[in-house]
Amino acid sequence: MEDYIYGRNNVEEVLKDLNRSVSKILLMKGMDKSSKIDKIIELAKARGIIFQFVPKEKFAKYKDVSHQGVIAFVPPVKYLDIEEFIQKKKNGYKKVIITDGVEDPHNLGSIIRTAVCAGYDAVILPSRRNALINATVEKSSAGAVNHISIIMVNSLLSAVDRLKDSDFWIIATDINADDNYFDIDYCNMNFAIIMGSEKDGISKAILKKSDYKIKLPMFNNFNSLNVANAASIVIYETVKQTIQNSGNVV
Repeated sequence: MEDYIYGRNNVEEVLKDLNRSVSKILLMKGMDKSSKIDKIIELAKARGIIFQFVPKEKFAKYKDVSHQGVIAFVPPVKYLDIEEFIQKKKNGYKKVIITDGVEDPHNLGSIIRTAVCAGYDAVILPSRRNALINATVEKSSAGAVNHISIIMVNSLLSAVDRLKDSDFWIIATDINADDNYFDIDYCNMNFAIIMGSEKDGISKAILKKSDYKIKLPMFNNFNSLNVANAASIVIYETVKQTIQNSGNVV
């Protein structure tokens, strides 16, 4: 069964990824032409991908998404196996983000986008009670899902154990933690940061296996920071430390 991707920027990113198959592209007749549409057509021609201009009525079934007159049909995303990821050779330390119960696809897409911008190596998702990669996630990530390893696991507990066995430190975000997110030294180690759901946080079983628990300090007794925003803050603290540790300026 095929998935679809919508939006001009997102479809362009998919077409640029030569490892991602695209079966066909629908373009809305009568829409305003732009350099972005011209680029999509150019990329489709270069890859030999069918594209069609179709009447506006053909887009009626996609009225709930901001398709911008462009839909690309693709096979379901291929998830990387965690063992394959662990065995990959890579210079330096690996950085991973894990989501535990992040069910809003917009939040997941935003987290993936930040992880890619920050140079993270993988995103790990549980197969249940968590958003998986779909058109909305792909759109929200601005195509970033095509630039990072996405790993889906049946058991987060087993995945955490496997990471720990492979010299990863597990860092869980928890509102009741003693340490602030900037108290941890993220340099010189493999690590996986876990973000939980806004409602329930990280499961107790996962928290017990974590090496560090961190929080974002809150004021005015208001504890409702969006999980995607929280992830961005923590992720870019690790970036800041990496730059400071290396002495380089990006």
